Amino acid sequence: MLLPALAILAAYLVGSIPFGFLIARRHGVDIRAAGSGNIGATNVLRVLGTKLGIVVFVLDFLKGALPVVFARLIDSSDWLPVTAGLATLLGHVFPIWLGFRGGKAVATGAGVVAVLFPLATIGALLVFVACVSALRYVALASTLAAAALVALHLLLVREPFAEGQRIKTVFLFAAFLLVLLRHRENIVRIWNGTEHQFEETLLLGALNRVIHVLALALWFGGGLFFTFVVAVTIFAHFEKLGLTPADERPEWLPLPASFDKPAGTRLAGDTVAPIFPPYFAMQGICGILALITAVGFTRAVPFRRIHSWRFWLVAVALLTLVIAWPLNQHIAHLRILRNEGDAVAKAQFGAWHAASLLLNFATLAMVTAAMALSPWLPQISSEKAK
Repeated sequence: MLLPALAILAAYLVGSIPFGFLIARRHGVDIRAAGSGNIGATNVLRVLGTKLGIVVFVLDFLKGALPVVFARLIDSSDWLPVTAGLATLLGHVFPIWLGFRGGKAVATGAGVVAVLFPLATIGALLVFVACVSALRYVALASTLAAAALVALHLLLVREPFAEGQRIKTVFLFAAFLLVLLRHRENIVRIWNGTEHQFEETLLLGALNRVIHVLALALWFGGGLFFTFVVAVTIFAHFEKLGLTPADERPEWLPLPASFDKPAGTRLAGDTVAPIFPPYFAMQGICGILALITAVGFTRAVPFRRIHSWRFWLVAVALLTLVIAWPLNQHIAHLRILRNEGDAVAKAQFGAWHAASLLLNFATLAMVTAAMALSPWLPQISSEKAK
């Protein structure tokens, strides 16, 4: 018990190391009295330049990640790494060395969640980059990335509130609330139009266009491949297996002699079902990235009506995806009941499944239309970016 307690205390003390404050002071600047007054990487970048801002971000990221890695080496369960991660965040936000007045825990939090939730963190990072490139508000990017992290965890984990996952899920909600509270003043300033924005540059403009096109392409390609290749192939294979005589089936696949085409259809449905959570997570991230970058394009004057159409196409496509997820969960429940012989579920399954397919086709149609508008993406002139 002593070792875990020491690990949690060490995590707090490591999190309390104010790298932004120390590096700025070494260059003759009290970062608490400059820029926004925050000791984090963003304010260091604004006041002292990109190079030192990156250095502070990397150090804050590592001080979030390393205590969690160390805690995981001590205890293979989740409670100690999660507790150490929370202690590290609290150390950064309330550092003992600076009178408990610290930063906003974005970089440190990124280090913590990168260890605890690696896949979801990748999606959240993409949302952060897209938001910065499109809207140029770091506070808004941080808040949306934290929200995306929670949403992706809920999608990727089958039972996020089950006993094995509950502590990690609660931690994510607590971390999101902490990020939201630490950025509440920034959000108010964004609403009032007084928050600091990064200047529009050729690099940010190019990054915004690249993210938008890639997100739409992956959204379209992934949906097309899953709908017309993966699902069709799996269903055709198992249905064909149901039509194959029992003595001609593979010996390594023990199937009852009564296995027929309807049974093959049911088996194919059970095979495809586990693909849906990561599929919706990927589609959702692509939709969010496309929507955020589309918002950035609406500021462009040339072809403004086209940029508005693009935004609404992506927004409605994302809405259909949001509707499709609970619909898919309902269909999965009906599939289980149908396979158990429930006559009511069997009667309802076909109609709900057809509705899901129509919704999927509608999503693909709108994404296709949004992709067709790519030739009119706004360009940033070098004069405007200066």
